[in-house]
Amino acid sequence: MKYFRAISIGAMVWGLLFISFAILGIVPLIKDSLYLQASAVGILIVPFTIFGASIFYKNGNKERGITVGVIMALTALSLDALITVPFIEIPKGGSYQSFYSFPLLWLLALINITTVYLYWKLKIKRI
Repeated sequence: MKYFRAISIGAMVWGLLFISFAILGIVPLIKDSLYLQASAVGILIVPFTIFGASIFYKNGNKERGITVGVIMALTALSLDALITVPFIEIPKGGSYQSFYSFPLLWLLALINITTVYLYWKLKIKRI
């Protein structure tokens, strides 16, 4: 298993999503609704994750998609714990508990895992 590769690609996908949230946070109609922001990111996560999966599997890697997806999601959740919560959420009055108990966060993680799994199932396992 190429753990470092999966972790680095998970960090890249997290970075793209972080930037997306930052941009959506200044868009006039969306900035006041966390649900609209999360919905938009829920759509964006699919192409970002497909892009990441295509990089991971580019050199003939055959690791199971569920494993790669979980590693990528855990990487993102860890980066949220190290960066997003202490530097974004807590200064805005949030907490680790409020961040990690937000249902859409877990939906985004599930979308990420499912997308990597489906990419593997349709593009890699088939070969």
